[in-house]
Amino acid sequence: MTGAPQILLAHHLKTLKLPTFLREHEKLARQCAAEGLDHVQFLARLVELELIDREGRMIERRIKVAKFPAKKSLDSFDFKAIPKLNKMQVLDLARCEWIERRENVIALGPSGTGKTHVALGLGLAACQKECRSASLRPRHWSTS
Repeated sequence: MTGAPQILLAHHLKTLKLPTFLREHEKLARQCAAEGLDHVQFLARLVELELIDREGRMIERRIKVAKFPAKKSLDSFDFKAIPKLNKMQVLDLARCEWIERRENVIALGPSGTGKTHVALGLGLAACQKECRSASLRPRHWSTS
């Protein structure tokens, strides 16, 4: 598509704040045409791409606003190095239900036992799950 319709479409997509539509519509239209898909299937794929991209941008914004000193996930945590740490409890905490219940998590233990890494991992998990509630009641675990 060239000329005025393309310019008008680009303007409308920018106005509607649909950057993925703008970036992907031509490529996806060609792909859907080659696969013999109709306009509804094309639009469904395009909307899905926009939603996926938008969710990713929202997660990145929440992480940026959190101002974590480092970006560490629980996926990169070596639970074997600290066998006293209850892996199942930490992974349960990563589901972030404690935030919805307005509870705190307190990590206790000597230096080098992964408290900061686990805390950053839980914070990252909360950003990915769109958790915003303030914590009120304590919940404890110990690595000592």
